[in-house]
Formats: sequence, structure tokens, C-alpha cells
Amino acid sequence: QVKLVESGGGSVQAGGSLRLSCTASIRTAWMAWFRQSPGNEREGVAAMDVDGHTMYGDSAKGRFTVSRDSAKNTLSLQMNSLKPEDTAMYYCAADGSGGSRDFAAREFNYWGQGTQVTVSS
Repeated sequence: QVKLVESGGGSVQAGGSLRLSCTASIRTAWMAWFRQSPGNEREGVAAMDVDGHTMYGDSAKGRFTVSRDSAKNTLSLQMNSLKPEDTAMYYCAADGSGGSRDFAAREFNYWGQGTQVTVSS
């Protein structure tokens, strides 16, 4: 069982920045950030595997940057130029299987409790 602990959420005005961090109890092949707002499906934001391969959701490209410290089993998400539509619960996810995959929630077996990000206009 993998335990994931998120931190770094909060409230910010549009145009601002936030940094999210997730620490896993053990090393996993993939770690990722997803988000979900009320009435919407959980969508992939950014992911990185142990070899440094990344995946980004369309909403994150050009504004968000994912990074990983494999020695500390930590995944970070630097979010810049935040918009009100980025408001959501952000979840850390992980999976032990390596290799390419769809960037979809069904591909990840372990989930954190989530951290709220609220962007005001």
C-alpha cells in the first residue's frame, strides 16, 4: 500500500502562483497530479515517472511545471498564472507500473486525500 500526502494548496488571486507537493511512502514508477471540481470528472494535470518522462493535461501546458525528487519520493507542481477555472481539489496519485500509459485516473492505483486550490478573480 502506498500512502500519499499532499501539501501546498490554498487561496490565491488570479495571476498568482502556488506550489503543491506530494510525498509518497515508497518509490513508485509514476506520480501524478489530478484535479476535480464539482460536477466535473477528475482530470490529469501533470505526471512524471522515475526516468523523468512527463505528461501534461491541456490546461496545464505552458503554465504548470512538474518536478520530482526521486530520493525523497516527492512530486511537486509549480502552478503559475493561475486562473479561476483552476479552482479544484487537487489529488496526488501514484502507480507502481512503469511504461507509457493514458493520462487517466483509471491508470493510477493510489490516491492522496487531496488539497484544495481556490483562485479568485
